[in-house]
Amino acid sequence: MRFKGLDLNLLVALDAVMTERNLTAAARKINLSQPAMSAAIARLRTYFRDELFTMKGRELVPTPAAEALAGPVREALLHIQLSIISREAFDPAQSTRRFRVILSDFMTIVFFRRIIDRMAQEAPAVRFELLPFSDEPDELLRRGEVDFLILPELFMSSAHPKATLFDETLVCVGCRANTQLSRQLTFEKYLSMGHVTAKFGRALRPNLEEWFLLEHGVRRRIEVVVQGFSLIPPILLDTSRIGTMPLRLARHFEKRMPLRIIEPPLPLPTFTEALQWPSFHNTDPASIWMRRIVLEEASNMASGEQKPPNRRRC
Repeated sequence: MRFKGLDLNLLVALDAVMTERNLTAAARKINLSQPAMSAAIARLRTYFRDELFTMKGRELVPTPAAEALAGPVREALLHIQLSIISREAFDPAQSTRRFRVILSDFMTIVFFRRIIDRMAQEAPAVRFELLPFSDEPDELLRRGEVDFLILPELFMSSAHPKATLFDETLVCVGCRANTQLSRQLTFEKYLSMGHVTAKFGRALRPNLEEWFLLEHGVRRRIEVVVQGFSLIPPILLDTSRIGTMPLRLARHFEKRMPLRIIEPPLPLPTFTEALQWPSFHNTDPASIWMRRIVLEEASNMASGEQKPPNRRRC
C-alpha cells in the first residue's frame, strides 16, 4: 500500500532495522529474506534522500534522519496494532500475553510475587519478563519495548500515564551480632561505620538515600556497592558494616537471617512506588486488566499490614 508515494510496508522494515541494528536479524524478525530487506532499505534511502544507516563493524548505525524517524514510525505501528489489529476482546483465562516489566529487586520480592501468584489462578498462561532498572526507561516505554515501569514516582517522567501504588520508608540495617549497633544509632556513629549501598543500572545510579545525603552534604564511608537492595543483608552478615534499604524488604530478610533494623539517625524521605505504562496502551484491554490487578494487589498489601511498630530495635 502506498501513501503519498511511500510504500507503508517499508516502515515495518525501518522499525525492524532500528530495533535490531542488524540487517539479518531485522529480516528474520519480519520474515523477509536478507536480499528483500536490503532492497527495502535501498528504497527507504531513495524516498527519504538519506543514507539512514551506516555500517560500523557488524552493526548498522542510524543517521540523525533515521533517529528522527524512529519514534514516529514506532508509535504509528503500535497505534495500528493496538487500535485496529488487536481489537478482539481480552480473555485473561485464555491469554498467552507476555508482559515486560522494569522494576527493582525490592519490588520483585516484596510486591510482584503477589501478582505472579494471582496469575497462576486467574491467567495461568500469561507470562512475565521482569527486567532490571534501565538507564533509559522512558525511551523503552516510548518504543513500546516494555509494558510497565514500577519505580519510585520521582524517577518517572510526565510523558506517560502513571498510578501510585504505596509509600515506603528507608531504614538502617546491620548484623544482629554487630556490637557497634545500639538501640539508638547516633549520627556520629553512623558516619564512622562502613556502609554497604545499592546502585542501579549500567551507570550505577545512586538510590534515594544517597541522593538525599549528598544534597545535605553528608558523606559516608561506602565500603561496598551492590547492584540491588536484596544483596545488602548477605554482605552485612558477620561484619560491623551497616546498610540502608526499604523497610518492607528489611522485614522480609529479618525473618530469614540475623538482621537488625535500626531507625536512621536523620530522617530519610518517604518515597512512593508507582506504576507507569506507555500512553498508547491507555486503551489496550490487556494493559487495562493488568493495571487493575496491580493496583488491587497494592491496595490489598497496604490494607493487610498493621501499623508499623517503633523501628528502633535492640
